Amino acid sequence: MTEHTPPTLAEIRATAETLQGRIVHTPVMDWDGPELGARIARDTSISLKLELFQHTGSFKARGALAVMLSLPEEALARGVTAVSAGNHAIATAWAARELGVSAKLVMLATANPARVERARRYGAELILVPDVAECFAIADRIARDEGRAFVHPFEGPFTARGTATVAMEWLEQASDLDAIIVPVGGGGLIAGMSSAIKQLRPDCLVFGVEPTGADSMWRSLAAGSPQTLERVATIADSLGAPYALPYSFELCRRCVDEVVRIADEAMIDAMRLALDSLKLVLEPAGAAATAALLGPLRERLAGRRVGILVCGSNIDLASFNRLLDGSGG
Repeated sequence: MTEHTPPTLAEIRATAETLQGRIVHTPVMDWDGPELGARIARDTSISLKLELFQHTGSFKARGALAVMLSLPEEALARGVTAVSAGNHAIATAWAARELGVSAKLVMLATANPARVERARRYGAELILVPDVAECFAIADRIARDEGRAFVHPFEGPFTARGTATVAMEWLEQASDLDAIIVPVGGGGLIAGMSSAIKQLRPDCLVFGVEPTGADSMWRSLAAGSPQTLERVATIADSLGAPYALPYSFELCRRCVDEVVRIADEAMIDAMRLALDSLKLVLEPAGAAATAALLGPLRERLAGRRVGILVCGSNIDLASFNRLLDGSGG
């Protein structure tokens, strides 16, 4: 396998078998009703993949576990380290507990306290650091000095194999999709999913969605190479990766039809709609795909059968209420 080769269907199926019994086979449901019908184009129908019901509250459990299960036994026994603003730390801590190894994780000091506490409850040792670059430097040092395996938040072939299982599972549950919309942070989720989708259903369109204040993949695809942002500014901390990296970028370049951008306000609007219509409390990233369909993709996907990925819901009620009442991000 070359450095930028997408995972094959055989590799994705093997990963799904490895994860079988360890992760949740998350449900799919059709979304309709008057609240939604008033907002989308006529004759558009929606299939929701409810990955928020995955262990740890997000899709991240699949990638973290896939990476860790790929490690040699002696390497895994030395434990793992990772960098995260929240969801990846929670997932890595959970996976480490499931496999009986230790996790020493570096989290941004600005991470939501509820996410920090959840990662700690899974048994991880946490180091809180104010700067993203410093986070990665400290994790690199931990990996080097302690022999721990670094579980990257979005980059690499085993992460892609793990996230590809979301798409493979979804297309088994709903085989009639014309398009699928996927939130984009660092790109590990859409890289794996789009690789699976284009092999299983080449005619199914794949759209990514990023906040305007964290559009590293949009800029990278426009430039033709991975780009770094000077500044990240979005309420969707789960989508706040400051740069794209080569493996995920290349899979997106090959397999993603388009990445669109949305404002933070559009995610808040979609959060309100999900609460009103579905009775779901979503983090901003979990509402991003809905925001894309209500906004830049509304007319383009009119009359189509559209898949919306609800990728996660790790948000505390105080933060959720602050966002919805407009009193802070």
